[in-house]
Amino acid sequence: MSQKKILVIDDSATIRRLVDSTLSPAGYVVVLAPNAEDGVARAADVLPDLIILDHQLPGTTGVEVCEQLLADDLLKNIPVIASSTLRKKAYVEYADCPNVVDMLPKPYTSELLLTTVSNALDTAAMIVDSQRDGTAVPEIINPLGDVALSGTFGEFNLRAVLDFLNNCQQEGVLELEGQSQRVWIHVARGRIQAITASGWNAEELIEKLPEALRDLGPVLRLTVAGGSCTQVDGLVQLLDNKVLDPRLLQKLLRHQAAVLLMACFQTPLNTFRFETKRRPPALHDRLALDISVAALLVEGCLADPSSTPVYDTRHVFSRKAMRGQNLDRAGLSAQHQKLLGQLNSPTPLTELADSLEGEPGEIARALHAFVLADLVEAKEVRAGVKVVVLETEPQMTLKLREVAQDAECPCVLKVVRDRLSFQLLLKRQVPDVIAVAVDTEVGQQVWRDYGQQLSDVAWLALGTPGTADVSLSQAFQALERPYTIEELLEAVQSVPETCDAST
Repeated sequence: MSQKKILVIDDSATIRRLVDSTLSPAGYVVVLAPNAEDGVARAADVLPDLIILDHQLPGTTGVEVCEQLLADDLLKNIPVIASSTLRKKAYVEYADCPNVVDMLPKPYTSELLLTTVSNALDTAAMIVDSQRDGTAVPEIINPLGDVALSGTFGEFNLRAVLDFLNNCQQEGVLELEGQSQRVWIHVARGRIQAITASGWNAEELIEKLPEALRDLGPVLRLTVAGGSCTQVDGLVQLLDNKVLDPRLLQKLLRHQAAVLLMACFQTPLNTFRFETKRRPPALHDRLALDISVAALLVEGCLADPSSTPVYDTRHVFSRKAMRGQNLDRAGLSAQHQKLLGQLNSPTPLTELADSLEGEPGEIARALHAFVLADLVEAKEVRAGVKVVVLETEPQMTLKLREVAQDAECPCVLKVVRDRLSFQLLLKRQVPDVIAVAVDTEVGQQVWRDYGQQLSDVAWLALGTPGTADVSLSQAFQALERPYTIEELLEAVQSVPETCDAST
């Protein structure tokens, strides 16, 4: 089924929302523009089948917009429905606009809108009288639901809004408005249940379908807008009668939600509003996803490799402090949960790929999803000395790890407190400098076992004078307790001048 594209040019957010919420479920592709300039540009971009045009726009009128459309050979044959609160008074002005095929008086009902659009698309022939001027659209359309929360994106991001709703176990739909697209995220029980959208090119989602779902591309064209039509209602009936296997359709809806959510996290958004007591469309409600934000973002990034930045050996990844984020991991694979568990300290991509025995490109895409979800921080470190510090004193360990997380740290710093963690680090990569607390039993064991074995590494002794029961002959320097972070970093930076350790 070919979906008709409807361009709405109206400065009233309420009108745009009403038109979108009415036409999208009916199977139309709705494109939104808040002013004349954006409207004409969008018309040239998408070549809509019909334009619904507000009579009174900021700085101009619908008549002037019609004249601009008529002056463009590409746009002059697109039928226009002019909309005004002045009704008959506004009709005269459009008498000389052959592209205007109907008028839509404001305020109008959903039923009148659907009928007018259907008639205009079917006939595109009737030209009505118009009036010479108009006024701004009054905000008198009844709200579509109980709006519990609304605002603009500025001080906080989409993840913060979703976390708030999910942590509070809210049930309803979060509506997001971008420049020309609208997305509905249905939440319940602390998780995402469905995502639909209007103004979106369904072909972009179909191109990203995995091979196993390619045959369902035509179905995705129907499901993306969350509308109700004969075909969608038929699918629901087949599911209810247990004729169809719901697992394949649910995978399709999950792919749709994943790609749309990832795009929302990467595309500038303008406003949001949360409506309670509004359930997902019938098919989506029947096949609710019940999935976490993190899992959907991972799937979205895996489906679209082009969305992932280029990460190289200069980048390290570490888990961010939660600060009240929703901790749900529902839907994450065991491999990706293990990946999150290995990010307690800044770790390079190559080290993670080796540890998980995974393909670096796939690991990078999963990491980017965690970055979008605000769970992981990716930072570029300057080329510098690679340092491993074995320290058991709790306060100093905490301070060292804070320094390791700092983007201004002059070296690649890893901090461990036991022999096993030290051995795991050595298996992944041999450092340039090893600093060991030689006044501890575990430090003395490491010094004895690895001091001669790793003769190309610069060894730094840390400890209280006279307590080390080992030979410190291979140490290029010793720092006595209590030492400071600054003293340790200064000693590390002096390595190239003091010994032959590679940097």
